[in-house]
Amino acid sequence: MRILVTGGAGFIGSNLAKHLLTAGHQVSILDNFSSGDFRNLVKFTGDVISSGCAAKPAGRFEVIFHEASITDTTVTDQFHMMQNNVEGFRNVLSWAADFGARVVWASSAAVYGNLPAPMRENIEPQPLNVYGYSKLAMEHMAARWHAETHLPIIGLRYFNVYGPGEGHKGKFASMIYQLAQQMQAGQRPKIFHDGGQKRDFVWIGDVINANLKAMSVDSHGVFNVGSGESESFNAVVAALNSVLHTKLEPEYIHNPYSFFQNHTEADISSARKVLGYAPTCGLMDGIRAYHASGRL
Repeated sequence: MRILVTGGAGFIGSNLAKHLLTAGHQVSILDNFSSGDFRNLVKFTGDVISSGCAAKPAGRFEVIFHEASITDTTVTDQFHMMQNNVEGFRNVLSWAADFGARVVWASSAAVYGNLPAPMRENIEPQPLNVYGYSKLAMEHMAARWHAETHLPIIGLRYFNVYGPGEGHKGKFASMIYQLAQQMQAGQRPKIFHDGGQKRDFVWIGDVINANLKAMSVDSHGVFNVGSGESESFNAVVAALNSVLHTKLEPEYIHNPYSFFQNHTEADISSARKVLGYAPTCGLMDGIRAYHASGRL
């Protein structure tokens, strides 16, 4: 199939695009490289369109994977966030309507805020910042678009994704990557408070699989994509010590953020039922695979 991946120079987008190309699809990437990285595309031989989501790309596509987004959750410029995320998505949906294409797109667990875990898709979202709200606004737009076009559209609420290809994100990379970098430099890993806060860490391979499942389903809606389990930051440090053969104790620091999520955990029962999604990689296996890739 002819497939477009927006945000294809980013972490998830580049992994997805390379997988689709290997599977035999004709893949084009669209990215303005404001937060993506060319190094993620060195082994990608498909078409790369250096543009944002304002200008419609030439040709027709059967599937659009929309991964482009501002992912810096600390941004407080509401206009900038909404203009980029929401209006960019509006343009993509316009293209998809013209193409008659199905859409799979990246929402976020940030829509939940600090709601009790496990988080289910049928509870009322309570985002803590404009990033989370932008994703919620996109979900509402997607529902209206499906009602008007009757084309398949699936939103995936990503939880804490980690794996090769995220290094360019710096302080916005996963905590697994950030803590590993500190520890491999011989530093004690810095984590907030007592390290008891929990996250649903999900391996990039499982996220790619969720996207592929969503591509083949004639449905619509939003679905959680996580491991279905939560691990504390202390547990992450312990796992990294085991894999890296270090013995570094955490250094607990003050949390400066008012919109910090204390506990995220995905209820993935809907994704299992509708998409056939089944995560295969737990935290320890994921960290081992990440380390074996040479990119942790």
